[in-house]
Amino acid sequence: MKSKKQIHVKLYLVGIILVCLLNFLFSCKKDPSIPVFGDYPNEVGKIIANKCATPGCHNNSSYQAAANLNLSSFKTLFQGSSNGSPVIPFRSDFSSLCYFINTYSDLGPINNPSMPLNGAVLSKEEVNTIKTWVNQGAPDINGNIMWADNPNRKKYYVLNQGCDVVTVFDANTQLPMRYITVGNKTNTPELPHMIKISPDGQYWYVVFVANTILQKYKTSDDSFVGEINLGNDQNWNTITISNDSKKAYCVSWQASSRLAIIDIEHMVLLHNVGGGNFSDAHGVALNSSNDTIYITRQTGNYIYKIDTALNNGFQEVSLDGNLPNQTSSLDPHEITFSPDGTKYFVSCQKSNEVRVMNTNNDALLHTISTGQYPLEFAKSIIRNKLYVTCENDPGTSNTLGSVTVIDMTTYQSSNYHVGYQPHGIAIDETNGYLIVANRNILSNGPAPHHTGVCGRNGFVNYFDINTMQLLSKKTEVASDPYSVIVRP
Repeated sequence: MKSKKQIHVKLYLVGIILVCLLNFLFSCKKDPSIPVFGDYPNEVGKIIANKCATPGCHNNSSYQAAANLNLSSFKTLFQGSSNGSPVIPFRSDFSSLCYFINTYSDLGPINNPSMPLNGAVLSKEEVNTIKTWVNQGAPDINGNIMWADNPNRKKYYVLNQGCDVVTVFDANTQLPMRYITVGNKTNTPELPHMIKISPDGQYWYVVFVANTILQKYKTSDDSFVGEINLGNDQNWNTITISNDSKKAYCVSWQASSRLAIIDIEHMVLLHNVGGGNFSDAHGVALNSSNDTIYITRQTGNYIYKIDTALNNGFQEVSLDGNLPNQTSSLDPHEITFSPDGTKYFVSCQKSNEVRVMNTNNDALLHTISTGQYPLEFAKSIIRNKLYVTCENDPGTSNTLGSVTVIDMTTYQSSNYHVGYQPHGIAIDETNGYLIVANRNILSNGPAPHHTGVCGRNGFVNYFDINTMQLLSKKTEVASDPYSVIVRP
């Protein structure tokens, strides 16, 4: 049995413990929780929450009246706006959000109206905070960078000739997700002219009008792999790649044209030929067996062809049955083969037509009328359709140019107006889109939403290829979007 004294001692100790516990609970204040600003990093989130995602502006309730840009959270930011992607990870220089919050000439482009609309401008420190965040990849509060999670992501690429960059799009959302600077000269325009992806989908390549190089990049992360000098001549316009993804064939457009053949596995120049044997060359394509190269002549009524082993020299192929003549008449621009390889199609920019030729004997099979000034091709094997951009086809006040759609068997055709000065074109068979790059380099074209770092912006438009309905959405990109390609 415990004594009364022992019981009293225990009760006394229990009482002391209870008093201490109560004092602790009621005398200590609870630490305030760290606010989470829509999953933005805190220093960025404070600015956006207090200056941008506010009532009547870019928040959940009001964003539809504010260019459809919702800044309430990291997730909604990367759903884009009416004009595309306001933030491009790692590139504040191509992020329009940075233009509109900036009022300091030493911090980059300044666009009007300045944001917040009708409010106090952001301080220089705040603008720098946003720019630094973007240049570091625009991560969320946990360090996650948008579109960095999937190396096999389906993409398409738009080459911007006026800005020496390639705009990389996420194919599922049609939103720009990266800008990749191409070329190797600082502060010197290099005019990248064409982009191509190897048939195996592993690499993309660029040639330049104002440089002598071919550059190679990975499609997984768009990192630079290497480059090869094609020779002293410039004006490298077009490129085609062999079916096994091992060789590239590049053509320079000049009075004394050149053909460069490159081992693109090892980035080694194998041949550079020309020397007056052919001239004014532009488009290039390989036949289905990859043993013959076809090259268009930009002025005249004929094209060239030569075997890939370079044994037989350049042969001239008339497109109209007349003797080859350099006088401007048909002016063939681009060339592509039918899926079965039995015929090839040539866009003739002077005569406003596509000529269909028999591969076996180079005889003319058919002549198809197009819109005005036909240029680039895209092919849908599933639909057996050929799509041709016609850059100068007259349209409305906000349209100039069209796309001619051709059935590759019956040769029936239809014309569809699209954007302003369409040039590059590609097919996304998976998502059902025809992607059209509109140069918009003329001052009477549609006014861009914002001014970029290298001049007047262009646009990318989309057709539903099942209905050939032009989608209302269009994406603004850097100056002179010229060439488009889809990662297979």
